[in-house]
Amino acid sequence: MIDLGPGQVLFHFVRHWSRRSIAADAGGEQGRLVLVCEAVHALNSRETSATVNAIAHEIGIDQSGASRLIKSATAAGYLLMAAPAADGRRREASLAPAGRSMLDHAHRWQEEVFAELTRGWSDTKRRDLQHAMTDLIERSYAMDA
Repeated sequence: MIDLGPGQVLFHFVRHWSRRSIAADAGGEQGRLVLVCEAVHALNSRETSATVNAIAHEIGIDQSGASRLIKSATAAGYLLMAAPAADGRRREASLAPAGRSMLDHAHRWQEEVFAELTRGWSDTKRRDLQHAMTDLIERSYAMDA
């Protein structure tokens, strides 16, 4: 590979895996359903309401695209939509049991891929990468604020 800077390597890696996950799923529908469920899970884990706009921002797409993804995931039984008690005009997504199960499966696959990618690495090197990536993600969220 050409001599790339660390930022270019990071984005190259992200592009590679985003294409690979969609290619593995004929048509990409399952990958998109996982993506929207991951977004809801991530928002909820940060104690952020999983509204259509928040999901759109989390995924990096427009509101209408996020709305279609949410509708598909809800129809597939992966998401539940409900109005919070404090504001009946808003609707928030949460994971349905089937969505949680799908994410558990996706997370196991992610761990298997990581183990394969880092085969031969020491536990320390794996943890160092995990910590560095966690730092990057936290800083990325801070940049969005």
